[in-house]
Amino acid sequence: MRICRDLLWVSLFLCLSCTAENPKETLVDYGQFVNTFIGTGGHGHTFPGATLPYGMVQLSPDTRLTGWDACAGYHYSDDTILGFSHTHLSGTGIGDYGDILFMPATFTVDEKRTGTDTKPVNYRSKFSHEKETASPGYYQVYLDDYDINVALTTTKRAGFHKYTYPEDGKATLLIDLTHHLHHQENKNLEIEVVGNKTIRGLKRTSGWAKDQFVYFYAEFSQPFHHTFINNTQSSSGLKKLTGKNVQALLHFDTKDQQTVLAKVGISGVDYAGAEKNLKSEIPDWDFGRIRQEAKSIWNRQLGKIDVKTDNEQQKTIFYTSLYHTSISPNLYEDVDNRYRAMDHQIHTSEQHINYTVFSLWDTFRAFHPLLTIIDPDRANDMIRSLIDKYDKGGVLPKWELSSNYTGTMIGYHAVPVIVDAYAKGIRDFDVEKAYEACVQASSYDTSGITEAIDKNILHKKLMPVAKYYKNTLGYIPSEKENESVAKGLEYAYNDWCIARFARMLGKEEDSRKFYTLSKHYENYYDPERGFMRGKLLNGSWRAPFNPKASNHRNDDYCEGNGWQWLWFVPQDIQGLAGLMGGREKLITKLDSLFSLDSTLEGGNVSADISGLIGQYAHGNEPGHHTTHIYNQVGRPWKTQELVDQILQSLYFNDPNGLPGNEDCGQMSAWYILNAMGFYSFLPGSDQYSIGRPLFDEVTIHLKAGKVFKIKAVNNSKENKYIQSVTLNGQDLKLPFFSHEEIISGGELSFVMGNTPNKQWGAESTLLHDVYSKK
Repeated sequence: MRICRDLLWVSLFLCLSCTAENPKETLVDYGQFVNTFIGTGGHGHTFPGATLPYGMVQLSPDTRLTGWDACAGYHYSDDTILGFSHTHLSGTGIGDYGDILFMPATFTVDEKRTGTDTKPVNYRSKFSHEKETASPGYYQVYLDDYDINVALTTTKRAGFHKYTYPEDGKATLLIDLTHHLHHQENKNLEIEVVGNKTIRGLKRTSGWAKDQFVYFYAEFSQPFHHTFINNTQSSSGLKKLTGKNVQALLHFDTKDQQTVLAKVGISGVDYAGAEKNLKSEIPDWDFGRIRQEAKSIWNRQLGKIDVKTDNEQQKTIFYTSLYHTSISPNLYEDVDNRYRAMDHQIHTSEQHINYTVFSLWDTFRAFHPLLTIIDPDRANDMIRSLIDKYDKGGVLPKWELSSNYTGTMIGYHAVPVIVDAYAKGIRDFDVEKAYEACVQASSYDTSGITEAIDKNILHKKLMPVAKYYKNTLGYIPSEKENESVAKGLEYAYNDWCIARFARMLGKEEDSRKFYTLSKHYENYYDPERGFMRGKLLNGSWRAPFNPKASNHRNDDYCEGNGWQWLWFVPQDIQGLAGLMGGREKLITKLDSLFSLDSTLEGGNVSADISGLIGQYAHGNEPGHHTTHIYNQVGRPWKTQELVDQILQSLYFNDPNGLPGNEDCGQMSAWYILNAMGFYSFLPGSDQYSIGRPLFDEVTIHLKAGKVFKIKAVNNSKENKYIQSVTLNGQDLKLPFFSHEEIISGGELSFVMGNTPNKQWGAESTLLHDVYSKK
């Protein structure tokens, strides 16, 4: 039975400040290299507030509620703050969360309402970036309208607020349960005063997550009296208020003490869980200690990789990327190991840590492979969590949020996450159940799936008729299913992963079956036009066809066009070359992808198609492997050239520093791996594809004290081409190496130059045939 390891973590957590103060221990402050505002402008959709690695709480300011750029609640272009809520998503393309908003102020209810106005109280304040600071685990801002300084820090499951009010003693705090990001329905809100320093509440909403529970328990350093507010009345006599529009205004006497502290525990389980989370993780009122502990935790997380470079801007981009890859998936269980599962019942985790926010369509590509290197134990725990979701819900999730199946995006990409880890020796989970879950995900089968799931999500998103057609007809008719080409290509890759899994488990018949399914990508290729195209039920091609056209989420592709989706056959580049008429014709076509003009056509072009080089779109995930295709066809110098261009021109130390949505760590994981000099071209295999090392030296700190060093001699912005490579002193002739060669420790050394060495790797092919190895 699992020991309550989070309670053990709390004990260690409370000792960290002593360790940090040990004069014999010198620690690098990696947090100084992080700019938490990268991605808060443009369409990055990140938040700047306080959180811990993979923590349950993301305590951050909200500056807007609606619109695409409100997905994380904050946008750098705004100049007013609505308040500080305790849950946020990082880099998503759909908004949710923004739960339990606190806003310190100096107003009364009567000052904010006039006549018969029944709208929720207006409480926003002006602020400026000159009076705003942030670092990992900490956020501070000055509210100009109220003359209040706000400082925030967190533990895993609790937020810690510090408000410094003006000297006049007029101090209030609005707790707003009505507030949320994007268009959610407040199904049930309740707030209750349980003492003159304590308040608790529940927020149950329906939004992107169809049924989400957030309980909170808050304690204050000073006593308060309160006024409850809803849309029709305000009252100071009630101890409890329920409804769909609920606010509470707390009044503090700050004449003798201008600082008010607030500690807020949250839970997805119940009030008792929220209270226990708070009291276990923040047992006292030492804000400075909790802030220092958060800093120490982040330093250990960021210290998993050391980079050596004279380019401070690139160092900041790298460590901010590592920071962004450490935000989600989020812990989703209480300190006593209870959690709300996919069946919406309360369970106790005995063999796993329960996580939420699995943006799998994005993160299977680079984020999860990165974890297999720098945090394999967490990677294993996340797979256990995915298997538990299958066990409790009946199907692996595609995009899970607060134990809800959202069904967002396409494919069944929990499969490559599981298979990639298994192929790399991460196997401390129920392998047979994992295999069962993978096979079921590929099937058109709705039996055994939880009744708690929204039936529209089940039949249109998790188990679409597309799966029936791909398993019977061999392709998905475009008039029968939206985004048929993109789904068909991703299903083929997913089925290759299952074939490989089956092969590694000795299930030869299954392996042959799924290998055959993985070749169905061939059925979408039109040799006359040279693209993957929508095919009708009668076998003819859908017309008209324009490979530059996009109609967002309503065409044969998914957030892309014919040029971008042509290349999603990572499992069989040699087969794709065969369809195109040979390697040289594939190279010519691939050259065109990067050299064409970047014009996109259509009346509703997907905003996700961004970060363009020619028709290649780095700002969205389907093409993240494409630059490394050149490695597969004997042109590795072109991979080096393009990777360098992306690293140098599409990532910046700036709020608008990302080429697209951060997407829960994927956009940053691509940067991290490629800046180190390699990429996870084909998750599900154990191979990495070499690109262009950005730094002079990288040290990856592995388990058991091992290290893997990457050195680049004669490295500079101009010297972007590899002249030669050695691995542990041995010449590396091809641009590939294995996961085992990383985790065993060693050294990968590059010699760089300013002209391509077209001989190195020129004979390379990497045919990932499912039968090639176990």
